[in-house]
Amino acid sequence: MNPPASASEQSAPEPSEWTEGWRIVLGCAVASGTGIVLLFFTFNLFVLPLAIELQVTRGAIGSIQALIITAALGAPVMGRLADLFGFKPVYLGCIAVVAAIEILLASFATSLTDMAIGVAVLGFFGIGSTAVVTTRPVSAHFQLHRGKALGLVAVGVSLTTMVVPLLLQLALERYGWRGGFVTLAALSVLVGAPAAMLIVPGSAGKALVGAAKDGASDWGFLRDRDFQLMGGALIVMGLATAGFVGQLSPMIQQEGMSAQIGALALTLFAVGQFVGRLGGGWLLDHFDPRVIAVVLTIIPGTGFLLLLLTDGWLVAALLAAGMIGLQQGAELDIFAYFTARRFPVSRYGTIYGALNGVSWIGNAAGILGVGLLHDRTGNYDLAQAIGMGALLAGAVLIALVKLPPLPPRTRVATPPSQATQR
Repeated sequence: MNPPASASEQSAPEPSEWTEGWRIVLGCAVASGTGIVLLFFTFNLFVLPLAIELQVTRGAIGSIQALIITAALGAPVMGRLADLFGFKPVYLGCIAVVAAIEILLASFATSLTDMAIGVAVLGFFGIGSTAVVTTRPVSAHFQLHRGKALGLVAVGVSLTTMVVPLLLQLALERYGWRGGFVTLAALSVLVGAPAAMLIVPGSAGKALVGAAKDGASDWGFLRDRDFQLMGGALIVMGLATAGFVGQLSPMIQQEGMSAQIGALALTLFAVGQFVGRLGGGWLLDHFDPRVIAVVLTIIPGTGFLLLLLTDGWLVAALLAAGMIGLQQGAELDIFAYFTARRFPVSRYGTIYGALNGVSWIGNAAGILGVGLLHDRTGNYDLAQAIGMGALLAGAVLIALVKLPPLPPRTRVATPPSQATQR
């Protein structure tokens, strides 16, 4: 018969989630920041060089950029594949496709049709290098610190999008847009892929792959009330904020301010994103997640109200940009966290991928709608009012989601020597 465990063995605390988790967070943060998001956030730098060489209008290039919406179709597919085969195979496969397409475009594209096909393929496969796939091992590993871990992964995207445009601009000035595409491909292959292969432990989320295969044909979550609430919230939030991002500079200039102030507003929007991603994750771990989600959705709604009620007030415009950026930053934390908390983590990629695909409905409507409303009315007032109402509706929807309780935090045991002294 085995001897009874000692008191110290019985009360020994479980290892911290961060003992191995820091490698998962770091690797996934770098992998996220060097995937297709680099093209998402820097495509505006390619507009003029492409328009000049291909002899087309800026509007034509903008329509090509819109084809990235194929990510809406790719998101549930790549999320499902991540559940079935794990994070690394899907991420590395998608990053290889992204880099290959970027190099092919740089080498052979000579027309708008070539660019359209390339961007559409990049959208479909590139979504596999984003949070849809890279947050899966994080959500699988963390419970008590899940919000903070997700926030840190999202911060990786913010940091790379702050640094890479400077490097990319140098490549564009020296080698043109083709050199820019090669630069993006090199960053994905030489930075993102090694981070996924070497930093993230091979065991991250692997235990859940078998469980995901058991429910391979089960899409019943689409009828789940909470999935529908979260999907509806994402649609109305995208409707409000996606159009704002696309029209931020002209919106600020219509307030009577300069293009330089518009650029400053964009910077403050990015700062708000950074704060939302890092701070939102921490808050989700320490307070009622639904309350945090509602607050971080209402704040940017107030930002739209500021823009609507003020005219030419510099402080109000800049503050509004930062407030709306806060919601954009926290959104990834909120919905990744809610998905992992509400649904089986073994099916995280499938469900979060489906939500990501649904969100593109609102994003597309917002991008197109804000511009059309401005053309019809001559100003952004109606779009701002709709944005405020949409975010309030999103706050109500997310507040109705039911989340199960977390397991109790592991209590650190008191060493026997100290217990005796007491």
